[in-house]
Amino acid sequence: MLPFDFTPRTRLVYGRGCLSRLGGLAAEIGLGRPLLVSDRGLARAGHVARARSLLEAAGLEVAGFEDLEAEPDVATVVRGAERARAAGVDSLVAVGGGSSLDCAKGINFLLTNGGHLSEFRGYGKAKAPLLPMIGVPTTAGTGSEAQSYALISDEGHDKMACGDPSAAFRIALLDPELLASQPRTVAAAAGYDALSHAVESYVTRKRTPLSDLFAREAFRLLDACYERVLADPGDLEASGGMLLGAHWAGTAIEASMLGATHACANPLSTRFGTLHGHAIALLLPHVVRFNASVAGGRYAELLRVAGRDPGSEPGERLAARLESLAVAAGLPRGLRSAGASLGDLPALARHAAGQWTGQFNPRPFGEDEALLLYREAL
Repeated sequence: MLPFDFTPRTRLVYGRGCLSRLGGLAAEIGLGRPLLVSDRGLARAGHVARARSLLEAAGLEVAGFEDLEAEPDVATVVRGAERARAAGVDSLVAVGGGSSLDCAKGINFLLTNGGHLSEFRGYGKAKAPLLPMIGVPTTAGTGSEAQSYALISDEGHDKMACGDPSAAFRIALLDPELLASQPRTVAAAAGYDALSHAVESYVTRKRTPLSDLFAREAFRLLDACYERVLADPGDLEASGGMLLGAHWAGTAIEASMLGATHACANPLSTRFGTLHGHAIALLLPHVVRFNASVAGGRYAELLRVAGRDPGSEPGERLAARLESLAVAAGLPRGLRSAGASLGDLPALARHAAGQWTGQFNPRPFGEDEALLLYREAL
């Protein structure tokens, strides 16, 4: 059995309507002047006003920051840190998708440690502990509320991972009712990203018995609930399954990391502005087929836990299942849909080979392998 070191840093509060506990939970852990980090879309949906009212009803003095883009970058984080500093905050509450959650962590790094965000690339670079945070996801995708990393786009629009033990949310509050307002396109892209986290974290070189536990349960829930949520956003049982599945997948990532799918997806977002979930959908089935020669038995286990027959070629069976889910979700198919052509592939492959997640892929991954995957996905 592989060795591991696991410390659960985040308290998980789950249930329909549990957003109503936000103020009490914030007061319970000593928050007094939080920065409420969210985006304008959620403000229009009324979630930000409700979160603010719950916090204020508990006696907290709330400052707001909603100036977020779909993919938070360094400039956005700097603006958020300036807002937090001016308001004299002692904590942060993030309400939203992975962008809001990651942005809150990035703000926290700058607010507590100063400097440039790039100084925290990697893990454990913070010299001072970060302020306490509560994360309230409104999409079932990144699982950021379960992780101690922030993914922020740098000046070159490349993803930069900044992690620290104190960057973990003190509390993650998962309320299935919050997913009802998300557009179907958001549910489709975010949910597919969560599926990729379960699939990739289950087969990495860094996996542990503990990450296996979380990844298996994540895949079981996500496979069962993804199509249901897309068909009926009001299906709260399925929404709850998606939220928990995304959270467990995020917990698995924390221990196991990711693989070639994410290494190949990030260059598409950098070069063509492809949404992360779309880039993942374009590549995940091809990576599963690529890894099948060394991870076929692991893929069979995922299919079995989801109640599916792995057959004699589990890699192909899983890839086909993932392709069918992408089609059902209306996600783009083929790299040409992202604007890529055959001539773009060598540069994309060089970029992918330098991505940090590639080193954890179960099958050796470099520039040649990335080029092969891009050709298959074109």
